[in-house]
Amino acid sequence: MLIDAYDYIVVGGGSAGCVIAARLSQNPRVRVLLLEAGGSELGRLKMRIPLAWRDTYLDRSVSWGFMTEPEGHADNRVVPAPRGKVLGGCGSVNGMMYSRGRPEDYDEWASAGLPDWSYRQVLPYFRRSETNWRGASEWHGDSGPLTVTRHRTDDFIYPRLIETAGKLGYPHLDDFHGADFEGFSAPDFNVHRGERGSTVTRYLRPAMHRENLTVRTNALTRRIRIEAGRARGIEYEVAGEVLCADARLEVIVCAGTFNTPQLLLLSGIGPAQQLAAHGITVVRDAPNVGRNLQDHQSIGMVFDASGAFAFEKELRLDRLARSMLRWLLSRTGTLAEQAVSAQGFVRSGPDLDRADFQMLIIPVSMLAKPWFPLWRRGVGHVMATACVLLRPQSRGEVTLRSPDPHDPPRIRLNLMQAEADRVAMRRMVRFVRRFFSTKPAADLVRAERMPGAAVQTDDEIDAYVRRIVGTAMHPTSSCAMGPGEDAVVDAQLRVRGVESLRIADASVMPTIVSGNTNAPVIMIAERAADLISGKAE
Repeated sequence: MLIDAYDYIVVGGGSAGCVIAARLSQNPRVRVLLLEAGGSELGRLKMRIPLAWRDTYLDRSVSWGFMTEPEGHADNRVVPAPRGKVLGGCGSVNGMMYSRGRPEDYDEWASAGLPDWSYRQVLPYFRRSETNWRGASEWHGDSGPLTVTRHRTDDFIYPRLIETAGKLGYPHLDDFHGADFEGFSAPDFNVHRGERGSTVTRYLRPAMHRENLTVRTNALTRRIRIEAGRARGIEYEVAGEVLCADARLEVIVCAGTFNTPQLLLLSGIGPAQQLAAHGITVVRDAPNVGRNLQDHQSIGMVFDASGAFAFEKELRLDRLARSMLRWLLSRTGTLAEQAVSAQGFVRSGPDLDRADFQMLIIPVSMLAKPWFPLWRRGVGHVMATACVLLRPQSRGEVTLRSPDPHDPPRIRLNLMQAEADRVAMRRMVRFVRRFFSTKPAADLVRAERMPGAAVQTDDEIDAYVRRIVGTAMHPTSSCAMGPGEDAVVDAQLRVRGVESLRIADASVMPTIVSGNTNAPVIMIAERAADLISGKAE
């Protein structure tokens, strides 16, 4: 069998893998191979249109199609766990929202024995990665690959939401990533000149002309080849043919929170008992591979709008066609934006020391589709909210379904397992009701559609949450780093007990951050590139 040789092999062409491959290949003296199990993102028009993300993230042609095991604390439902299977990974299919979490998230990592991951230490990597619409400052960069754009607000809904938030004690923020975090404002997005600004478009594509960078798509990594305690390379599959590649220096796994632990397990790194049960030779008994899985649990609440001012009007077929023409000609208008009215980071209760919920206010139903009289009826004008639990206490796990790399892993999120999470959700439901019963937000709605005014007691709210709870699709921490020998990776992202092997994706987070995870993953990748090349302090 012919074996190609590279200095670095990067497994997974998602948000992290694209960054690392681009950064490492800046050194012309090294050869870099990037492998992606999915296909190219090119030629997929919807993927480029910001407003079309809802039609993208569940598209089975660009998704792994993962589903959880029956969730015992959520009415035994099987819950979608979508992950991008395309060059760019989840960054090619997500909602493009730019969010870092709060500084305390990273300072807690530092306090847990990872001082190099404090907010002061990681802030330079956030700044390096971005060109922020605010310009350069203590908090932001103005010359990085990733474009961070300002969300255009409307002059009817937004002012009423901000005024209501002020009455409830929440300030109008200029920046969720500055000195303050709690409050309401418009979110930022990774949109570049009216198109999705993912790491494949902003980092990888500009680097793909380099002769020392090889990118292979539709290439499923089957296992890491480990000999004498060292990662020597990988075994992968293209169109049914099994191939091998050697790594002279390192293998860097960026396959994501579900696929990374699966790959480690298939390679003999994980709980010995689980590996033995599948007939896999134990290379390293690592009990915490696949454990500590976390995600932002999320529910929706929907109110009937008091008038025809919500986003439903923009989905009328003739208006949508005009918007499409405008986008094709100038990359501006409705399709170049997101249907989000405002975002707030709030405390669900007065006894808390920090915000524990992200409240997204969306002036359209997630079930909305293009409509036109006598063709298809609209779903109606609504004000919807996504209520995202930022600091979940529930923990899940990723395990093998079989030793076949084509089989999906078993994913158990254990949604609502912890009583603290159930209490927090009850509080959030009541906060949202309080928000929309306070003027002037109260003037925007006329009735509560979901869960409905009849749902009032703790038991009734719990039943509603169990029936609809899902996630914000921010899974993390299944190969968490830490200072102890029981941690899967150390502070330099090196897999304990195996030389020349690192992980750089959301799976290494010790605990989930208080916000969307794409920007933190890019930060991790930027720092990983420095660690690998010896540039990190």
